[in-house]
Amino acid sequence: MGKMTGRVAVVTGASRGIGRAIADLFAGEGARVVCVARTLNEGDHRLDGSLNGTVAAIRDKGGEATAIAADISSEAECLRLVEAARTAYGRIDTLVNNAALNYYIPTADYPTGRWIKAFAVNVHAPFILSKAVLPDMLAAGRGAIVNIGSGSAIGPGRGPYADQTVRGGVMYGATKAALERFTQGLAQEVAHHGGIAVSCVSPSRTVPTAGTVYHKLMASLDDPRGEPPLMMARAALLLASEPAESVNGRVTYSQQILQERGWIEKGVGRGIDTVGTGYSQI
Repeated sequence: MGKMTGRVAVVTGASRGIGRAIADLFAGEGARVVCVARTLNEGDHRLDGSLNGTVAAIRDKGGEATAIAADISSEAECLRLVEAARTAYGRIDTLVNNAALNYYIPTADYPTGRWIKAFAVNVHAPFILSKAVLPDMLAAGRGAIVNIGSGSAIGPGRGPYADQTVRGGVMYGATKAALERFTQGLAQEVAHHGGIAVSCVSPSRTVPTAGTVYHKLMASLDDPRGEPPLMMARAALLLASEPAESVNGRVTYSQQILQERGWIEKGVGRGIDTVGTGYSQI
């Protein structure tokens, strides 16, 4: 029996990268997976990857998955996808808030509309989706919300600054820092119910994906400086399947939590070789 047998999981941003790896692994562990993203068909987006591709790969291996195309910057779309997921599989007990929007633009030049939309996807959608699925979890007395963070939440600290390069990552870092605070706040609110875990995990090293290669954060999908998407998928699986009381409120890093729980022998990167954010320390 797999670690997710009998579970229904909604995974956003499942058309490619980390989200696709999480959906694939959860299905392999027995979950019925609702794969959510904007890109339904290959070629609909400039980057490779699609929901239909993710679902087909899962079904080819005997797993169960369904695709729901949605723009989660809209509250109405968030609520629609949750109802569609219930129609497909019934009660939702696992939510992975993985989808994220980013533009590398210096703050002085940042279009206000893009800033607001990025916050809608990266911060508001996790709130709306969590609120929408919590009734199912409370009724069942079981559930997991796993938020996917980023090392960009670690700020540069106070000045003076020897490195004065403007990289345009202020917005993304701010949204991921907000997601960490949301994680621990919601974790505290649900703690008295028991059985529900809210956590956040970021990569210990940058993950080579179509997105990180496009933004030139990684040289290629096999860049040796990065960690494979499966590492993040396994960390998400751990947080979704371990007893709630042991992981509720955890803000952590992929290889840190995997090493801590004995899922890997030796980890590297953030959380191990260097400290993370303040939220990961408490």
